[in-house]
Amino acid sequence: LDDKALLQSPVPGVELKFVHVNGVRLRVASAGPSTGDLVLFVHGWPECWFSWRHQMLAVAKQGFLAVAPDLRGFGASDAPLRREAYDCATVCADMVALLR
Repeated sequence: LDDKALLQSPVPGVELKFVHVNGVRLRVASAGPSTGDLVLFVHGWPECWFSWRHQMLAVAKQGFLAVAPDLRGFGASDAPLRREAYDCATVCADMVALLR
């Protein structure tokens, strides 16, 4: 699939975009006002942002900015080849960079 297809959200009210953080490109879903307090949803294995779609819309309806990335190696995010690229500290660094 090309980037345009990967950024077409199947959920009305949820926008998808690519963000470069910590040396990788993550696909990130968001819903709600950009001025709202941010709520970060982080999926487990073997999930993706889509797992949070119902919660994201509920949180957005309350005025928050709901954000849910596809973690590295999942969904449409980059998948580095080295196993070491998936340790807890690296994935946490991705989330910190995303919040900045």
